[in-house]
Amino acid sequence: MRYNFDEETERRGTGCYKWDIDQAQGTVPMWVADMDFRVAQPITDALRRRVEHGIFGYTLVGDRYYDAIIHWFHRRHGWTIQREWIQYTSGVVPAVSVIIKALTEPGDKVLVQTPVYNCFFSSIRNNDCQTAETLLVADGDTWRVDYDDMERKAADPRVKLFLLCNPHNPVGRVWSREELRQMNDICMRHGVKVIADEIHCELVMPGYKYTPFASVSEECLHNSITCNSPSKSFNTAGLQIANIICDNPSTRRRIDRAININEVCDVNPFGVEGLIAAYNESEEWLDQLNEYLMGNYATLKDCLAKSMPQAKVTRLEGTYLVWVDIRDTGLSSDEMTEKLRTERHVLVNSGTMYGKEAGEGFIRINIACPRKRIIQSFG
Repeated sequence: MRYNFDEETERRGTGCYKWDIDQAQGTVPMWVADMDFRVAQPITDALRRRVEHGIFGYTLVGDRYYDAIIHWFHRRHGWTIQREWIQYTSGVVPAVSVIIKALTEPGDKVLVQTPVYNCFFSSIRNNDCQTAETLLVADGDTWRVDYDDMERKAADPRVKLFLLCNPHNPVGRVWSREELRQMNDICMRHGVKVIADEIHCELVMPGYKYTPFASVSEECLHNSITCNSPSKSFNTAGLQIANIICDNPSTRRRIDRAININEVCDVNPFGVEGLIAAYNESEEWLDQLNEYLMGNYATLKDCLAKSMPQAKVTRLEGTYLVWVDIRDTGLSSDEMTEKLRTERHVLVNSGTMYGKEAGEGFIRINIACPRKRIIQSFG
């Protein structure tokens, strides 16, 4: 079937964080990372069947759940996952947090590539660790890894973990197999284990290919823990489900202990059913979504070329989050964010959220909405 991503669904007044946090009439939120699209019909159908049962007690996660994950990643991405590697929890941010708790001591450092997802900083801080930053380098309309700087930062004996974002939020890179291999080589030389946050892994634009970090080589598999979820790609963040994938039994035991310490060991029946329906029945919707998002990206570029010609739009390889360089406008990130809010009534993210040094001079725009909204906001 064909899905209509141009359909506008009213979300204001539904207890929606994205739409209801700012009640100003006419304000359009294009910031927080969820989508304004109805989910794939098989997900809605699965949740409706579960609702009609009428009892919502404690959930036993069974074979259907594990099989859906294993089959999806093998078929779509060529990554073979063993059932015993999978540990479920309530979200990718809690997953990242429990892995840091499990594998560090207070005062240790966690390496990140800035600009990067803002919750990385809080997950590190909340576990009494420090952030070590290696800055990504702007290269034309895209971004690349500074391997020399990453090597210097990883060489610090206090750095125990490298927290990777693949695909990267906010710069939109889908890291290649060779880039991932080089990152892991640096980490292994210095005894640093990799946490791969791959929550955006299905949001890949035509012409690009997501590579699971753990699928690159045996070395990458053994030196990493992967966090993933259908929540971003299938617009089911409110169902609260995610998975931690690790092949090392000893590391899994430490993570399991941290999951229980943090009390994020239980999930709800809707998250389970939603994941199964997403991975087993919703691939057609996902493929059409990515095509539509690429069209939205092209539309945003056209609009900004006319309304804000000094802005430079980063190439979008993955995610639905567009990173825009506004340094030539003469405004800071916060000033531009406020200008867009007051003059165009659109909410975007200030780049400083993603690292004060690396993010200053940039804004992030969420394009996962009906195309008409992009034209109205930026045309």
